[in-house]
Amino acid sequence: MIFLNLDWGPLLLTFKLAAITTLILFLLGLPLAYSLAFSRSRFKPLFEASVSMPLVLPPSVLGFYLLLAFSPQQGLGLWLAQTLDIRLVFSFAGLVIASVIFSLPFMVHPLQSGLQNIPYSLVEASRTLGKSDLHTLFRVLLPNIKSSVLAGIVMTFAHTIGEFGVVLMIGGNIPGVTKVASIAIYDEVESLNYAAAHTYALLLSLISFAVLLLVYTNNRRAALPLTRN
Repeated sequence: MIFLNLDWGPLLLTFKLAAITTLILFLLGLPLAYSLAFSRSRFKPLFEASVSMPLVLPPSVLGFYLLLAFSPQQGLGLWLAQTLDIRLVFSFAGLVIASVIFSLPFMVHPLQSGLQNIPYSLVEASRTLGKSDLHTLFRVLLPNIKSSVLAGIVMTFAHTIGEFGVVLMIGGNIPGVTKVASIAIYDEVESLNYAAAHTYALLLSLISFAVLLLVYTNNRRAALPLTRN
């Protein structure tokens, strides 16, 4: 009965945010991971540290700086508002950008790790045959890192579903626009509506468990041929 009375809007918005964030991060994360995996630049540690920063920063810190950056009163936010009439604070677009930045390492790290574990001789062989880097990436490297690709996609999706601090700082609590499931749980607890909060929390827990189970099952299947050999 509680499911019938539940406001499904926050859950649907959460899945929409997670899907868009995952798609954008895959498109951005793949070339970034490729560059980091095969780069010999002395500045590589600087880029790797920058990508990993969301892992160690408190979400409220990242959210605070993004709030300042997106504020229509100054800097980038002011330029976007005056030049393109775009306001990112307390909007779904701002939420997507914040989620992309916050979840960046969850996509890049698995892809980078997978690419680094491929024998570099495969890349050299492809180049020797006159294939471009793009051809090598999509026809040689990606088919060999399917597990890493799946891990990156699933972990990014799951991490975006569970975001709270950054989402609250950038998006606030606007129903139908920025009120995702994690914010809805906080809202229901503040209203002492524990039944609704429990339902949201239970659904997120089940989805997160299913996502992780999918990753570990896939990793086990990928490891079986190596074990048998």
